[in-house]
Amino acid sequence: MLNRKLVVPLILSLLLMAIFFVAGCNRRASADAQGPAPVEAKIEEVHGNGVVQVEHPEQFLLAAVEQRPAVDELHVTGAVTPDVNRAVPVLSLAGGRAVDIRAKLGDEVTKGQVLLVIESPDVSQAFADYDKFQADEGFARQQLTRARELYEKGAMARQDLEAAENAEHKAQIDVRAITQHIAVLGADLHNPSPLVPIRAPISGAIVEQNVTSGTGIRSLDNSPNLFTIANLSEVWVLCDVYENDLHRVQMGDAAEVRLNAFPDRVFPGRVRNISTVLDPSMRTAKVRLELANPGGIMRAGMFATATFRSKTAQMRPMVPVSAVLRLHDKDWVFVPMGGKQFRRTEVQSGPVSSDGFQVILSGLTEGGKVVANALQFASAAGME
Repeated sequence: MLNRKLVVPLILSLLLMAIFFVAGCNRRASADAQGPAPVEAKIEEVHGNGVVQVEHPEQFLLAAVEQRPAVDELHVTGAVTPDVNRAVPVLSLAGGRAVDIRAKLGDEVTKGQVLLVIESPDVSQAFADYDKFQADEGFARQQLTRARELYEKGAMARQDLEAAENAEHKAQIDVRAITQHIAVLGADLHNPSPLVPIRAPISGAIVEQNVTSGTGIRSLDNSPNLFTIANLSEVWVLCDVYENDLHRVQMGDAAEVRLNAFPDRVFPGRVRNISTVLDPSMRTAKVRLELANPGGIMRAGMFATATFRSKTAQMRPMVPVSAVLRLHDKDWVFVPMGGKQFRRTEVQSGPVSSDGFQVILSGLTEGGKVVANALQFASAAGME
């Protein structure tokens, strides 16, 4: 008889082998029931000219290139600036020293408001000259009165009377000239003081300030201006447009402007000027938009984005949005070339329509076809 200690382990080993055998058979049967695994789209070759050859190209759906009317759009960035026709520099024709600053950068001011006060030696000299010319004119007037009396009595020659009249006339000219000079300097003839108030020439906002208390001011040579006041009821938005996109912007085109400060608001504008000079480093041209500034909420220097729209719709090729792949800052589509080959083609894309089609500005023509899902194709091709 077998030893009991040997029989028990033998039985356990046979049971475990039976369990593993049954489980293996079940897995094989399950795999057979599911059928064969799908064939992967294997990439066979990628040529340097952008041609990709794949196995089983039927796995990738194709979409037709349709021709539809579309309004061209261009998105650019820019900044808000004052309208130069509504911006006025504040100057002082009197030299001296600023002793009282009554307005600062960003303040709203009204026409005639005092912005600063200057202590001017030019004005002091002008008042001194006025007093001198007044005295000279008074003396010349007395001399002329005496000369006329003497001439009437026959005690003075006609020539001497004419000389007295000429002296009086020159004295009057000097008085009128110095009076006008004092007014030009901004001083008050009836308040002889070296302190000259500088007033706002227009109502608006101070967008530039180049003077502080104690600043020396040079007569007729103010560079830069003391202040610049701008009427911001209308403003400009200066946008940078790359030279490759300039053909897409025309005078009079409508534009929509959005500001980072007010992302939910859209401000309508118009293209009023396209610069004829390019920035040599950026290869961009300045495009000027003019638009109303309701409530003055747009401030000089604000960052803006603008969308230009052409005045008329044009027929453009269009493909589904999924057919366009953004890769390395460029847009690509995959065009079937027959058989198992596809060509990666660069396109210039435009706006997206409400039904999910992408406008193609260049790179495709009507009647062709492209891979409907470019991202899926690129992933299968291992493109990065």
